[in-house]
Amino acid sequence: MSAALRRLELSLLPERFAVAQLAPGAPAVTPPPGMTLFSVTRTADELSVVCAEPDLPLSARVQTGWRAFEVHGPFALSEVGVLSAIASPLADARISLFVISTFNTDYILVHAEQLQSAVAALERAGHKIQQPKASS
Repeated sequence: MSAALRRLELSLLPERFAVAQLAPGAPAVTPPPGMTLFSVTRTADELSVVCAEPDLPLSARVQTGWRAFEVHGPFALSEVGVLSAIASPLADARISLFVISTFNTDYILVHAEQLQSAVAALERAGHKIQQPKASS
């Protein structure tokens, strides 16, 4: 199926997220209980952490103010076009993204300042966005 024709369902997570960079030899970071998204990637050059803003590791270089969409999966690792179906309409709207892929699905982060434009671009492309439920 062409990425332009692919229609996906995404959920907007309620939290604001941060992307943090630590030194490559920094100790492992442990996710807090109850988190909805927490990602750690270590390379030879850095330790990157994506987490809810209140859970930021100390002494990290950070960029805050990100919102995250969870793509409803799971998807086979061999499936083609999932990310392209989302990235293309965002690129057309000149919205940058940060992607985290897991075994089952993808998480698309956009800066909070561009959130409404991102939702509009994704909906114009035929994707369905589930907004977070209001807390009581």
